[in-house]
Amino acid sequence: MRWGVITFPGSCDDQDVVDSLKSDLGQKVKSLWHKDELSGNFDCIVLPGGFSYGDYLRCGAMARFSPIMSGVVKFAASGGLVLGICNGFQILCESGLLPGALVRNAGLQFICQPVHLRVEETDTRFTSGMKKGQLLQMPIKHGEGCYFADAETLARLHENRQILLRYVDAKGKPTAAANPNGSLDNIAGICNEKRNVFGLMPHPEDACNKLFGSDDGAKLFASVAATFGEKAKPHG
Repeated sequence: MRWGVITFPGSCDDQDVVDSLKSDLGQKVKSLWHKDELSGNFDCIVLPGGFSYGDYLRCGAMARFSPIMSGVVKFAASGGLVLGICNGFQILCESGLLPGALVRNAGLQFICQPVHLRVEETDTRFTSGMKKGQLLQMPIKHGEGCYFADAETLARLHENRQILLRYVDAKGKPTAAANPNGSLDNIAGICNEKRNVFGLMPHPEDACNKLFGSDDGAKLFASVAATFGEKAKPHG
């Protein structure tokens, strides 16, 4: 399969995603520039973490107007896979590809730490290689990662089983203490109704090699690759 990773002004995790996919998982990856039109044959487009456009106005608010985003919206509408990580998740919400919004952390502090996550649904290409209830560990690094949605939107997320990851403790319980940023319902990642667009605040690209403490992030990328008939296993 072929991955495309978009670089926006202020992206700082784009090369990490490229390196992890190439070096740790043996995938074919192409770097994409925000001012270019989305062209070429891709199976999954990744919007990486960072501080696109300096996080002016709101996180992701300006990146949604980048020329390449019109192509991303069309790509998603046609069924293409889109993965938004951290700032990429924020951009997807600002672009209307995912519901809800990411706001300031409850503690009003930037957080950088490993977190425990629980897999809630496995009927997506992003999580098909995992088990429901499986625990993962990945790092977070954000100041505006608190997921928020109104009551109607939250009800739809539950009804359509769009919540794919939750923050939990080491025993798999979604407690308040395990919620690092105050996200509604301990939500760490959601998908759209068609299940081809996925946004999450934790960084799977920083957990693709056991040398970095965990290779659980590789399981997400490997799940996607497996649905295209490819094997992708971490080398570390």
